[in-house]
Amino acid sequence: MTVAEFFGCGLIAFGPSLAMFGLTIATDPIRTIMLVASAFFWLLALLFSSILYTAVVQLQDYLAFGVVFSVLFQELFRFLWFLLIQKAEGGLKKVSDGNMQIVENKHILAYVSGLGFGMISGAFSLVNVLADMTGPGTIGMKGDPKNFFIASAVTSLAFILLHVFWGILFFNALHRRAYLQLAYVILCHMLASCITLMNPIYSVTIPTIWILTILSGVLAFIVAGGSHRTIQSAFRGRPQVLQVNADATGNFTQVGGM
Repeated sequence: MTVAEFFGCGLIAFGPSLAMFGLTIATDPIRTIMLVASAFFWLLALLFSSILYTAVVQLQDYLAFGVVFSVLFQELFRFLWFLLIQKAEGGLKKVSDGNMQIVENKHILAYVSGLGFGMISGAFSLVNVLADMTGPGTIGMKGDPKNFFIASAVTSLAFILLHVFWGILFFNALHRRAYLQLAYVILCHMLASCITLMNPIYSVTIPTIWILTILSGVLAFIVAGGSHRTIQSAFRGRPQVLQVNADATGNFTQVGGM
């Protein structure tokens, strides 16, 4: 049963993101490189937040301290990653091998970067839990919540998806200078992370996190140019060709479809 639980929870947490990677990124070497590079920036954020947490000895007893500064460092390095991409745009065009979509459509690059952040974040948050699932022992024998493993997997899945949506919203906000949208990403990230401090009250934390996930997903879908036509096309199995242009003010507009 422990091995079955290991694979079940692992697929719940990482199944959707692995499918997204396999269907939309793995076939493109440039996207794969960008995903790995964005994951490295998340690791840098983890490194700096760990250094700060270790250095401030007086606050190590307060878990909220580490959570807040971890969120701030993640968003800071998301911004630094965005700046690096902007500087490297010319080089990306040269090595894109004729596939200019990842450079011209900013939302694709934001999606790839967000998935990189999400997958490495989910891996670090769940890898130790997955290792413990294989036994020995059974959770809940000493009064611990019996649904800890499944709750951890569902929460990790939500955060992986949230990072994808936050990446799209964050990059779009910087391109359009939509500072309210930028503030939403930071505050939503802070709320989603801080609400986990209430665990194991999963009846509160998991619904809250998934409400934020759905809301962020809808907003990301809208800013990326999604509409009812793209949804209908997806369900019909017909490819949707979407051309997104930027005007002089940096606003993205959909100029073609179907």
